[in-house]
Amino acid sequence: MKLIKTALLFFCIFSFTACDKYLDLVPTGAQLISTTQDYYELVSVPGRGYPVNNFQYLVDDQWMRESFVIGAAPNINTINFLFQENEDRISRINSSSMYNQTYKYIGQWNTIISLVDGSTGDADLKRLAKAEAKIFRAHDHFLLVNVYAKAYDPNTAATDGGICIMDEFNLEAVPTKSTVQQVYDFIQKDIDEALPYLQETPGNVYHPSLAFAWAFKAKVHLFKREIAEAKAAAEKALTYNDALFDLVAYAALGGPSAMDVPASANPEVLSYMYMTGYNEMNWAWQYIISPELVEMYQTADDKRFTLFFNTTNNSLQDAAAGTAYYDVPYTKFFYPTVGMKTPETYLMLAECYAREDNNEKAMEVLNRLRKTRIAGEEAMLNTPATRKETMELIINERRKELPFGYHRFFDLKRFNLEPDYAKTLVRTFPLVSEAVPQQTYTLAPDSRMYNIPFPRDVMELNPNIRPNTNEVLPF
Repeated sequence: MKLIKTALLFFCIFSFTACDKYLDLVPTGAQLISTTQDYYELVSVPGRGYPVNNFQYLVDDQWMRESFVIGAAPNINTINFLFQENEDRISRINSSSMYNQTYKYIGQWNTIISLVDGSTGDADLKRLAKAEAKIFRAHDHFLLVNVYAKAYDPNTAATDGGICIMDEFNLEAVPTKSTVQQVYDFIQKDIDEALPYLQETPGNVYHPSLAFAWAFKAKVHLFKREIAEAKAAAEKALTYNDALFDLVAYAALGGPSAMDVPASANPEVLSYMYMTGYNEMNWAWQYIISPELVEMYQTADDKRFTLFFNTTNNSLQDAAAGTAYYDVPYTKFFYPTVGMKTPETYLMLAECYAREDNNEKAMEVLNRLRKTRIAGEEAMLNTPATRKETMELIINERRKELPFGYHRFFDLKRFNLEPDYAKTLVRTFPLVSEAVPQQTYTLAPDSRMYNIPFPRDVMELNPNIRPNTNEVLPF
């Protein structure tokens, strides 16, 4: 019966059909999972995708083509881009790939954790499979809580609405929503239970390594502003992988046109996860960066920009607006988007030093990264006198190093809780067309728009799930 239930679960996960009936039937083509090796291999998912389409324009780093906004019927992208806080978002998010896929992965991790002990195989491999599944389960809950709930605030986390914690293999569960504090407690418990059993060099790159796990632990502590713990975890992660790919040297060799850097050749990658798929950057013209971010890159000879972005092709962007888009095929250079990479570990470590008022050490770490990105003396920044100035340099570097995926969205949410770093987003639009009057749109740091509503189809099925905002339900 266990094999039949496991087979049925995977049939349900990958076909999105109802999963609470017919538990005594084995679907045609379903895979029976029986050995420990089978469960271990289930941890490896090469194409994990975390779509950002419900919130990608709620940042200052992304831009939309004017023809996609002017005259278009209001949709979730235009509402987010123009910061239209009073528009009905729930009716326009009828379903969500981000929500569905992330919980689908969590269902897979729960299957491994719940059933691997009853499989036939080596005890050490069982512990490893459970540990790997737990670190990924923690990671996916972290993404969900930072999309659908408030950023972690130690003063309110115990009462702030969070997300549903899914911690077991149960086909008939009707989940309830936990608080932000409960979700973070669950995440940290999974991380701490997983770390002792993970490997420095796992079976393949789609299994989590110790470098990734410690970097992720640092991230969770940093988002909670547990600085000593975050710093220790970041330092530990760098003992396993401190590699930085030297873009300055790469540019001198001719860059992507002369030397291919596929995924396997980029030593910075800590986890292979995507917005849509491994070849997503072939269509990166869909991710146009803003004039503000372009200007930040252009203050120096920044190879992160000059090697990879196009500013002149007007058929794929409004070039006259000062925008740009990523323009290098994934086969020429693998560019991580939502996964973690070593530069993020360095940036987290620099932030920890700055928050401890060790500005000199923070800038030492920051400049180590910048030397591999920017040619000449401009790479080396002087040490500011204050924590706030140092933090502003680190925040700017995060924007330039992590321009895609959910990084900036998450950063805005967490920094907006701190008066020194909170930012009101200002967008002037349009910049080229004269078809409509130019207007200025703003998004306040405490806007409810930063909390994405749960998809309507989920809320209609489960009355326990309601938005973490005061938005009115249209049903």
